[in-house]
Amino acid sequence: MSEHSSSFKAKSTVKAADREHRRKINFNISRYNAVVPTGKQQFTDIHLAREKAKNLKWQAIENLDQCLETFETQITQRGAKVLWAETAEEALAEILKICQAKKCTTLVKSKSMVTEELHLNKFLAKHNIESVETDLGEYIQQLDDEPPYHIVTPAMHKSKEDVAKLFSNKLGTPANLSPSELTLVAREKLREKYTQAQVGITGANFIIADSGAIAVTENEGNARLSCAWPKTHIVIAGIEKVIPSLTDLSLFWPLLATFGTGQRVTSYNTIVAGPRQQGEEDGPEEMYVILLDNGRTNILANAKTRESLYCIRCGACLNACPVYKNIGGHSYETTYSGPIGSVITPHLKDLGEWKHLSYASSLCGNCTEVCAVKINLHELLLENRHEAVEDGEAALTEKMAWKVWKTAMLNRSLMNAGPGKMKGWAVNRFVKDWGKHRAPIAFPAKSFNELWKERNRKRP
Repeated sequence: MSEHSSSFKAKSTVKAADREHRRKINFNISRYNAVVPTGKQQFTDIHLAREKAKNLKWQAIENLDQCLETFETQITQRGAKVLWAETAEEALAEILKICQAKKCTTLVKSKSMVTEELHLNKFLAKHNIESVETDLGEYIQQLDDEPPYHIVTPAMHKSKEDVAKLFSNKLGTPANLSPSELTLVAREKLREKYTQAQVGITGANFIIADSGAIAVTENEGNARLSCAWPKTHIVIAGIEKVIPSLTDLSLFWPLLATFGTGQRVTSYNTIVAGPRQQGEEDGPEEMYVILLDNGRTNILANAKTRESLYCIRCGACLNACPVYKNIGGHSYETTYSGPIGSVITPHLKDLGEWKHLSYASSLCGNCTEVCAVKINLHELLLENRHEAVEDGEAALTEKMAWKVWKTAMLNRSLMNAGPGKMKGWAVNRFVKDWGKHRAPIAFPAKSFNELWKERNRKRP
């Protein structure tokens, strides 16, 4: 058992028994569930829209090299610089190089899961560069020195009372402030940082190939300020974020809004196609786009798991997952939690160290049912399990247990041997790990085969 697996089991065991944690999560997700049906009403045929989006992502991923090269050609013509980073270390080195060249001491950053993947804030702090989260949820998490809890809602596990207490401890505000008052406090603090920052960093919800632009969607306007106010704008995006055409946004923006937050469309949707052009008054003087691999080509090379690169990071699968809702985002100890995180993390990192995440699922299929682009997530979790066994990552005891189970299941006399209680006793003694977190395995008094024989014997 890997160190990560042991830690995951320990943390998830604690969280699953935390009723207050479950209350907060169920409350926040219930508000999400209440508004998503309203957002879906804008689509004449929601299933057709999702299928079309999946096909567009298929087209982009199958032609990823061409799409990225087209994007680079188009955006560099308008003065942006495109940098390619194969690893997290290469991306961090490029960001540091830019910051040092600009003599950056303060940097503002909008919400970006890729920068969380890089652990950018801690890296910059080591080099005496202040990196400030400007998304309210991310700002709350940064004050509490915690990573995001959720892909879309970073502080989902905190109540308004938790946030008020945090602001009081960290910022010296009164402990009874309302959410509106807390937002105004954060706004005042962050506006000051925008004026100080020499560099602004954003992610990209979409990389638009044919236009050579990035699209950013948000509800607070902080991403617009982060990319337009500082003199230097750095975009860091995973290579899988590409879509073929600018016109595709008419589908992807409403889908992301509906499945991410239940809105018809998010409040601020921005297309950035380069630094400030001649004759323009606003925008950065320089723009850099860092295209990050960091294991994504491992997924691309695998024909069966490649589908996971279609993800638009709406977070719907997390909100639907019964496991995530019980153990929380931090138990996963990864940047990407929930079903999509369990699918991609073993390929972005090390399959042997992270295969346990693919077993942290009931395989109910709810994640697949709600996915905005119809990724077969529960099937990919099974594929990960299969690959782990094929790669020799299964423990000897696990192999022996399944071998014995297979032998018994294929042998009718063994299946019918002895009463159900005795079989249950034997199996529960042999498979001890099962009972640690589950009810004991119970066998019926008679097998279906025995009941069938008895029924047919009684027939005239």
